[in-house]
Amino acid sequence: MPNNGSKNGSKAGVKNGNKKSRNIAVGAGVVVAAVLLGLASYTATKPDDSGSGTVKEEAAGAAPSTDAQAGVYPELEKLARRDAKDPLAQGRADAPVVMIEYADFKCGFCGKFARDTEPGLVKKYVDEGTLRIEWRNFPIFGEDSERAARGAWAAGRQGRFWQFHEAAYAEGSKEKGFGDGRLKELAKEAGVKDADRFVTDMGSDAARSAVKKDQEEAYGLGAAATPSFVINGRPISGAQPDQVFHQAIETAAKSAKAAGKGAKSADQGGSE
Repeated sequence: MPNNGSKNGSKAGVKNGNKKSRNIAVGAGVVVAAVLLGLASYTATKPDDSGSGTVKEEAAGAAPSTDAQAGVYPELEKLARRDAKDPLAQGRADAPVVMIEYADFKCGFCGKFARDTEPGLVKKYVDEGTLRIEWRNFPIFGEDSERAARGAWAAGRQGRFWQFHEAAYAEGSKEKGFGDGRLKELAKEAGVKDADRFVTDMGSDAARSAVKKDQEEAYGLGAAATPSFVINGRPISGAQPDQVFHQAIETAAKSAKAAGKGAKSADQGGSE
């Protein structure tokens, strides 16, 4: 199975008219970037044809800033919530680099990224304060995906989102499905203490609203595959080779330092 290029993104099925209309603005100035992302900017981050895994830059058309020709869109950078109390995030809220991840627990390539790439990013960049990872639920594979997303959110209510994330993405986990019984098993494996609260939270309107918020943010950006990422305003599509993420993170960190961008307050950012 190939493991690089935008082909690595598990493609969403054909959506009906109501989902096609979800090209909404998700923040000030983002509507312009959404058009760019939906039409062209994924091509700016696909690996080159040499198989080296390096990023091949391509013109993305009219750009909202001079950075856009390098595949960076300041409007997309504003999507970082930087909420210090967000249980679906890890890393300092004032980290110079934020990677937003739009993913689905039924997505095989999302699982590959979670198992093979993400732990290295956490060890190298999150633990030393350079990177913050903000998860966005983007269920695109039907009711199983929706249930898993709500279950992950419910686990987060008890501070066990990332443990649930690890259990749900373990090798062979998605093949067992995400029925209610299976989700309870995953919650137990993740160390969720209050099983009754987990079930209540998972079925709540608050869970559905939180998942819908993340999902529509992704649709609003024109995302059509999982996993999809935004690293300090730079879109990356697919479970690409490790070096693509390392390059993007290190470039973003250098740019933030060169621009003299001060760290944002840990209390700043949109709360759920």
